[in-house]
Amino acid sequence: MIARLVTFFGDDRYKRLRWRLLLLVLFLIVLADVLVPRPHVEHVWDAIPGWSAAFGFISCVAIIFISKFIGHSGGIMRDEDYYD
Repeated sequence: MIARLVTFFGDDRYKRLRWRLLLLVLFLIVLADVLVPRPHVEHVWDAIPGWSAAFGFISCVAIIFISKFIGHSGGIMRDEDYYD
């Protein structure tokens, strides 16, 4: 089971299928966010359909880029042979 999963995510043969699955999941998340009723919203932007999905996606992308920036520019990441 694990070998098939690793092959699916590592092999270039499944690249198109992985992209289609990613887009399908993203579409389903936005669709669920649009279809869930929100009778009591605290902020104006909470009433915008798809706001939660968009905010979550943008936040995850920002976390990844900020972490990579801190790792490379902040001196946290070192070469493999740093201690040799």
